[in-house]
Amino acid sequence: MQERSLLEMRGIYKSFPGVKALRNVDFTLREGEIHALMGENGAGKSTLIKVLTGVHIKDSGDIFIKGQSGAVRIHSPQDAQDLGISTVYQEISLCPNLSVAENIFLGRGKSGLVNWRNMNRQAGKLLDSLGIAVKPTQQLASCSIAVQQMVAIARAVDMECSVLILDEPTSSLDESEVEKLFMLMRQLKERGVGIIFVTHFLDQVYEVCDRITVLRDGQLVGEYEIENLPRVQLVSKMLGKELDDMADIKNDIPVFSEKDKGYVYEAEGLCSSEGIKPFNFNIRKGEVNGFTGLLGSGRSECVRAIFGADRVTGGKVKINGREVKINKPIDAMKNGIAYLPEDRKRDGIVGDLSVRDNIILALQVKKGFFKPFTKAEATKFAEEYIKLLDIKTASVNTPIKSLSGGNQQKVILGRWLLTHPEYLILDEPTRGIDVGTKVDIQKLVLKLASEGMSITFISSETDEMLRTCSRLLVMRDRKLVGELTGDELTQATIMNTIAGGEQE
Repeated sequence: MQERSLLEMRGIYKSFPGVKALRNVDFTLREGEIHALMGENGAGKSTLIKVLTGVHIKDSGDIFIKGQSGAVRIHSPQDAQDLGISTVYQEISLCPNLSVAENIFLGRGKSGLVNWRNMNRQAGKLLDSLGIAVKPTQQLASCSIAVQQMVAIARAVDMECSVLILDEPTSSLDESEVEKLFMLMRQLKERGVGIIFVTHFLDQVYEVCDRITVLRDGQLVGEYEIENLPRVQLVSKMLGKELDDMADIKNDIPVFSEKDKGYVYEAEGLCSSEGIKPFNFNIRKGEVNGFTGLLGSGRSECVRAIFGADRVTGGKVKINGREVKINKPIDAMKNGIAYLPEDRKRDGIVGDLSVRDNIILALQVKKGFFKPFTKAEATKFAEEYIKLLDIKTASVNTPIKSLSGGNQQKVILGRWLLTHPEYLILDEPTRGIDVGTKVDIQKLVLKLASEGMSITFISSETDEMLRTCSRLLVMRDRKLVGELTGDELTQATIMNTIAGGEQE
């Protein structure tokens, strides 16, 4: 063990069927340190945390904990807890119907008898020592999410944790609540607790952390002291693209016809229940634009607000210059907007239904379920889009769950094209599908735009955004922070804007 190290993970490997989730990953946490664990979706952060907390058992590698002789075995969350490792997740795993004090001491009584006065007094002392302004007798459900998280942290501290893992703790907090949480984190740091901070908010990392470990594709990119890693370099390391690594692809950006290029959709001050700061947005006929930013930046939340998939809490919307109300998806559909969601398994396909039924679903909703299509009509629609999109399926009757991921994505795309939208939103339309199908979808996007359809395209792959979009809106920490067009559409400019305009 290195001097002052609380925890060392060495050469960690973890595989799942068909996926090498972690490959030879090292991680070190020191006493009194707040250490950010960073990486894009699929980088391996969650798997590493689950290996450390005993949710997953590593395939190979060693874990060393201060005070333990030799490598330790962590085969369950209880093993981790016994070694002083506690985790506070984004979703609070306490009992809202119990009091604050009951939650702190839950499951730790040696008998069925409870000294309520003593328990409340001890809880009060603990809360006071951590600066948490809540009464021990208060029901947890009546506390804000921020206070509930602090109670969860207090419980971990009282169980004598030396390693505290905070997994996306600030995603549901406002700025004042985040600051209270940071005060508590700094206080624990002074006590010598080591904190692993998992977050997608760059500003918060640079405000509160001492070191950063970056993972990408299940492998360690490196460990860095915060002052030695400018934000733009952090973004570069997370995305796996160096600033001078960009191919010249300006000639691939489509040139749209200038005729009849009025605004199809305009939003002013649009915001939703998902914490998106009010933003202005518009798109012209035949334009392909996109939202870019790191995972968790608010890309998907913006388009979900546009489509009414999340509860809209403010703003004005115009379609072709006419003010309209879009409060739910059916409102958007009736105004010519279609939306292919990011998570096709959860929000897209209906696995047990046939390819035909999945393709006609959106048009049937738009028409109304009391006016069903005949089987012949539905089959005709399905066959048209199976041919158009080259969907590999045995027949229109094949259950969609038996298709490959790429063909499932094409079915959902066909579903929305069948509604003949004026404005099409595609959120990660090529994620998890083969290269050939990716190219097919990119070509289709450009073809649809050349025919006058307006398209918003979101992808985690910057190269793909640059190939398809003529304008990019840059998100950071759920706020629109920049808009790039023309010569600004370069990887370097995107990274600098995501990082906060920092120049090297």
